[in-house]
Amino acid sequence: MQRNKSNSKTNRIVALLGVMLMVIGTVLPVAAQRKKKPVYYSITAGRTMHVRLNQDLESEHARIGDTFTSTVVDPVYSKNGVLLIPQGSIVGGRVTNVIRAQKNGKPATMDVQFSSVQLPNGVRRAINGSLTELSTSNSTSDNEGTVSANKTSNRKVKFIGGGAAGGAVIGAIAGGGKGLAIGAGVGAVAGAVTGRLRKGHEVKVKSGTEFGVILNQAISLTAYRAA
Repeated sequence: MQRNKSNSKTNRIVALLGVMLMVIGTVLPVAAQRKKKPVYYSITAGRTMHVRLNQDLESEHARIGDTFTSTVVDPVYSKNGVLLIPQGSIVGGRVTNVIRAQKNGKPATMDVQFSSVQLPNGVRRAINGSLTELSTSNSTSDNEGTVSANKTSNRKVKFIGGGAAGGAVIGAIAGGGKGLAIGAGVGAVAGAVTGRLRKGHEVKVKSGTEFGVILNQAISLTAYRAA
């Protein structure tokens, strides 16, 4: 008699557990379906980010592959005004080519590329970005980093030795030819470097220098939320 009562109690417990498992199995998928998928917003190719260099860059010591970072000065929004890249985000770059100053008067040149952006909340995204001058808001670019802006159409933009106090200007090189200054407020180059100079200027870009990073490809991000 007691054994029958015990078996009956056990059966009720088993039945109750079965019902609970069925309820859980029904509720969890429904909850998962109700969870909203993240909404992504696009930053189109050709957009320019205003950044500030975090360390010195000098052609005399730089090597291909050297990495550096810059800090975003102005926040970047989607087309409909959603904040995607806030001020203080870190843009990672690397040196892709260095030609040191030569004795025939040619200044040093330095090519750089930008490959990542990390937001203050820790989110990191790969980018394909190239150096550009800040005032070229109507610039366009392609995957090779070629910039078309005003009179610098189809010329690669890079740092060129020269400018005020032997600093660097942002300039364009056409087929390895002479430098053409396109930067306003970053120094001046007197049209072309002539052979009268014993040696051209090295590139010396100081920490704190501000310039533009133009996106060669669109990127997608969710609306920024602080951690």
